[in-house]
Amino acid sequence: MICPKCAAEQADDAKACTECGIVFAKYARYLARQAQREEERQQAIESLPIPQADNELVFYGRGFVLFILLWFSWGLIPASIASNAAGESFLHLINLPFHEAGHIMFSPFGAVITSLGGSLGQLLMPLICLFVLWFKTRDAFGAGVCAWWFGENFLDMAPYINDARSRSLPLLGGNIGETSPYGFHDWEFILNETGLARFDHSIATSAHVLGSILMLLAIAWSAYWLKRQFGLLKPVT
Repeated sequence: MICPKCAAEQADDAKACTECGIVFAKYARYLARQAQREEERQQAIESLPIPQADNELVFYGRGFVLFILLWFSWGLIPASIASNAAGESFLHLINLPFHEAGHIMFSPFGAVITSLGGSLGQLLMPLICLFVLWFKTRDAFGAGVCAWWFGENFLDMAPYINDARSRSLPLLGGNIGETSPYGFHDWEFILNETGLARFDHSIATSAHVLGSILMLLAIAWSAYWLKRQFGLLKPVT
C-alpha cells in the first residue's frame, strides 16, 4: 500500500503511515469531505447567473469593465445638465445611431411619436441587450452593465430636453433656426405639441436624477454578482 499523503510504502494492513503519521481512515474521511465540498462549490458556480470566467483574465476583465462604469459615473452624474457632459462624452457617439434609428422605427406613428422615437430608440437598445443577456445567456453581470447603459441614456437625453426652449445645443445637421433641414429640435417640438414646454427644465432634471439612480443601482448589482463569483472561484480550504 502507498500512503496517499507522502507516497511512502506501507504494509497492506497498516492503520497509520510509518513516515508521516497520518491515520488512513481519518485521511480518507478528510478527502471525502474535500471532494464533497468541491462538488458543492462547482454546483454553486454552475447555478450562479453569470457565465463563468474561463481564466483569471476574463474575470478581471469584468472587474475592469466595472471600473470603467464607475469612472464614467463619477464624471457624468455630478455634472450639471447645462454642461452637457453626457452629450460631449464618448458614450454619446454610441447612443447617437440608436437615436437616429428610433426616428425611422417610429415614423409610422405620427409626428410627435416620430420625434420622441429618437429618445425611445436609444432607451430601447440597452433594454433589449439587458433582456437578452439576462434571459438568454443568464449573464447577471452583463445585464447590469446594460442597465447602467440604460440609465446613462437618460443623462444623455437630459441636456436635449433642457434645451427645448433655449435651443442652444448644436444639432446633428445644424442648429434650429438655420436653413439646414436637419436643424429640427425633437424636444422643442414634443414639449410644444404636448403643452409642456414650460416644464422642460423640470423634465430634464427628472431624467438626470432617474438615470443617475439607475446607473448607481446597476453598478451595485454588477458588483454584487462579481463578488459572488469571486467568492465561489476561491480555492477550497
